[in-house]
Amino acid sequence: MNQNPVTLPQQPFDSSPAMLDGVGRACVRALVSQCHPRMLFALLLPFLIMFVGGSLLLWLAWTPLTQALQNGLDGVGVVNRVDQWMVMAGLFSLKVWLIPLLAVVILLPMAGILGLVVAAIWVMPLVLSHVASKDYPELSRQGRHAWVGSIWNTLWVMCVFIIGWMLTLPLWLIPPLGVLLSVFWWAFAFTRIMRVDALIEHASSQERKLLQQRCYGGFWSLGLICALLQLLPPAWLFLPVFSALLFVHYGLDRLRRLRAESIIDV
Repeated sequence: MNQNPVTLPQQPFDSSPAMLDGVGRACVRALVSQCHPRMLFALLLPFLIMFVGGSLLLWLAWTPLTQALQNGLDGVGVVNRVDQWMVMAGLFSLKVWLIPLLAVVILLPMAGILGLVVAAIWVMPLVLSHVASKDYPELSRQGRHAWVGSIWNTLWVMCVFIIGWMLTLPLWLIPPLGVLLSVFWWAFAFTRIMRVDALIEHASSQERKLLQQRCYGGFWSLGLICALLQLLPPAWLFLPVFSALLFVHYGLDRLRRLRAESIIDV
């Protein structure tokens, strides 16, 4: 292998038609791969861990969280006045409905990000092994310290996701922002975790940097697709594995095309 330092060429981003073509190709290949028995079996691990982790999270955190929300809302004059007005009008107590809803909005994403972390750390190696050997056998593995890099990136993204979700939670009171913020943060999590894990074993650090520059829009498009699917509860069953398949097919296909251009010696 050529060990001399290489200056990365300033490559343009993929054009819109090429980017959409690559994203569409990855979606079709991911659907085909998802139907393989090995990938169907892989669905069980993140789902079970997310279910058990979510159940433990609800059991341990529900009472203290709802109590903290109750104490916090007691100090908000507007909420108290609206609550009193609704009770006097013979409707229902606002707090009785608002506190559990806020608790779910806080805890449910925590279970979701746990499932994504499980997919990144344990499921992604299974997906990579299956897809690479079946569809991209000619790609050599040029990654270094893949396990360490994957865990570090996953933990960093998880922390940013949780902090960002909590800090922007008050903006959910503005109706359109609730959905938009949810889509943004999930697109961020899927993109930043999966694009690294999809390439970290096969691509060198130089190749990863170049692909992340050239395929920026493509990776974020895949993240947006996954974030929109995340809004549908039935998708939670298959999304951790399907998202890994999406990013692996897209990333390895782009890596194969990059090496065919002979921009970087491998």
